[in-house]
Amino acid sequence: MTNHPEFQLVAAASEMTEPKDPCASPFKVVVDPALRLALRKALIELINDHEERLSHYVAEGELRLDSYKEYVELYARSLRETMSTREGVGFLLRSAGFEVAESEINLEPSWRWKQGDQP
Repeated sequence: MTNHPEFQLVAAASEMTEPKDPCASPFKVVVDPALRLALRKALIELINDHEERLSHYVAEGELRLDSYKEYVELYARSLRETMSTREGVGFLLRSAGFEVAESEINLEPSWRWKQGDQP
């Protein structure tokens, strides 16, 4: 039996000194970091708004809850319902700097996965 663990929590010093090949990872960042940051901020703003409104309804006695589990379920439902609307997606688009007419927003975009060796 060896005294060495089968895993490491940090990279070995030799791994840290060698430059990484960006093509070696299947998780390459292909989206503009500024766009990702704008979307992240917009989602946090949306999440905070939903949480604040839902808390207000509960505090004012307008919404009855039986458990924290139900609160989380309703919170998730509220976010899901918002993000399935043109208004919700439009909010994200505007936050990312795009001005798109709501009638042009695609609520059912297709996943277009690359197959095998396609560029």
